[in-house]
Amino acid sequence: MTTMVLAAGDEFVAPGVKDFFLPPIFGEVTKPMVLLVLSILIIGAFFIAATRNLKLVPGKFQFAAESLYDIGRNSIAREQIGAKDFKPFVPLILTVFTFILVNNLFGLIPVVQFPTMSHIGFPLAVSVLVIYPVYHFVGFKRHGFVGYLKNQTMPPGAPWFVLILLIPIEFFQKFILNPLTLAIRVFAAMFAGHLLLLVFTLAGEYLLFSGGITVVVAPIAFAFAIGLTFLEALIMVLQAYIFALLSANYIGAALAEEH
Repeated sequence: MTTMVLAAGDEFVAPGVKDFFLPPIFGEVTKPMVLLVLSILIIGAFFIAATRNLKLVPGKFQFAAESLYDIGRNSIAREQIGAKDFKPFVPLILTVFTFILVNNLFGLIPVVQFPTMSHIGFPLAVSVLVIYPVYHFVGFKRHGFVGYLKNQTMPPGAPWFVLILLIPIEFFQKFILNPLTLAIRVFAAMFAGHLLLLVFTLAGEYLLFSGGITVVVAPIAFAFAIGLTFLEALIMVLQAYIFALLSANYIGAALAEEH
């Protein structure tokens, strides 16, 4: 993010929500939109290049691609969906994982410096328009309409008087809350993390150029910014992994015979 937050008089104006709404580059197209398309091109080009000339002893690109595939296939899809049903969902889980990961990491790349998922609309679109219909579709397909509703809202063995309260709670969680929390989790992490980086970076700049004794404190702010950058990098990877993990978990729960 290139927006500069300057001093108003003698006061530091901290960055806020408004700084995440960037002006259009051309027409109605904004920087996050461009980054979203760019992420798709990067992921596609990476896997095409890595798999174009497969070798028994993999090179760097092939090894990286195989490692990502192993994470999506075995660490996420197989573990969460089950060995019997996971294979058809590996492409989806791998795509979701790499897509969220690249868009998160944009926040650390010089010049770009904007995590796309810090705009709630993007993770919400992936959650509500992709993951949500997939796991409910496979659930209805396997169990039937009534059977799937029963599977998701009526835990076996629960007494009838508990079900009176439990059914609406389970329905709200499975059909309304789950896709929202899936999106909000990654959005909140990216928004809060990038906002903290902005605060310490711009505060350090303000302290450095405001003159006086505050110049001595400026390196502390920059040190915090550097430390937060490494922490943010870890969180970006973890949030992509968690998003894919929960997506696979929802699919596995929809296919499971018992609640």
